[in-house]
Amino acid sequence: MQRPRREPGEKIHVLVVDDSAVVRQVMQAVLGTDRNIRVSVAADPLIAFGKIEKEVPDVVITDLEMPRMDGLTFLRKIMSEMPLPVVVCSGLAEKGTELAMSALALGAVEVITKPKLGVRDFLHESAVMLLDAVWSAAQATVRPRTWSPVVPRFSADVVLAKSKAPVIKVTTDKLIAIGASTGGTEAIREVLTRLQPDCPGIVIVQHMPEIFTRAFADRLNKDCLIEVKEAVSGDRILSGRALIAPGNHHLLVQRSGAHYIVEVKDGPLVSRHRPSVDVLFRSVAKAAGRNAVGVIMTGMGDDGADGLLEMRQAGAATIAQDEASCVVFGMPKEAIARGAAQTVLPLRRIAEAAARQPERPHCSAVQS
Repeated sequence: MQRPRREPGEKIHVLVVDDSAVVRQVMQAVLGTDRNIRVSVAADPLIAFGKIEKEVPDVVITDLEMPRMDGLTFLRKIMSEMPLPVVVCSGLAEKGTELAMSALALGAVEVITKPKLGVRDFLHESAVMLLDAVWSAAQATVRPRTWSPVVPRFSADVVLAKSKAPVIKVTTDKLIAIGASTGGTEAIREVLTRLQPDCPGIVIVQHMPEIFTRAFADRLNKDCLIEVKEAVSGDRILSGRALIAPGNHHLLVQRSGAHYIVEVKDGPLVSRHRPSVDVLFRSVAKAAGRNAVGVIMTGMGDDGADGLLEMRQAGAATIAQDEASCVVFGMPKEAIARGAAQTVLPLRRIAEAAARQPERPHCSAVQS
């Protein structure tokens, strides 16, 4: 069974799978506010499979804790038998982020944490987030997996003023800045697992809820040859270390003498996100200039496109992930359209290219 091809102007069909009648009702009401979305519901995965056989939806939203079949098993079967974009919306993520990380590893496009109490109010208040998740998922490119166990729009100006002069202090330290969103958890893993401990220091913004980023960093730290940790203000950017922006906080790079450190700070949403890739990239342009490499990867929207252009204008090498290897080609596409990307590469080649540019004779990437 294949995912249907939507005709221009055709509504997005969303199937909501949740054993709570309240959640199903509220989801229908919230998603129904968008005239381009139509919603159907199922009380458990077995009912959902029956509905999918009759009409394949564009997007599935599912809970993890359900009768007759748990959400991870449901997700695994969908991704192996009939790959569809799946958004997980579950209260279990609040208890144990390992479940949420497992869902992303299995192929979920997004994970939204819902509270055990006050679900009705939460879903209404999170309408923009839910609608963004659905639109992002509807544009996602989903492939079979090989398993392993209305918001104000600000620019980066609200967090960090744009630099009027190039970096003038001399330093030999290099760094890599990476930004990603939808599909980024696995894309970042692909890049980091290919890097050796002698690679430049790395700073990362992945659009992800606050409670997930530490678990994401911990999991990567186990899988990679380099050190991976959730960033804390004052952390040094060191060779062989990757620092990931904590959810709900912006991440900035600053100079400390001839070295780089990070600052984690609050602030408004920038390009609809906190952390924002634009904020990170701007700070890197100001602090590192031509000693940096900027990488923009899979994700919906345009966060990071302007920042990557600022990095390129400051002399940094810039890379965008190509369309074929993206889950959603939104962010790289926007960066390419604005002339921000010097190079467009498939995901499997990004680690090697980032480690090589600018010239780093002692840095290497694991060859595939």
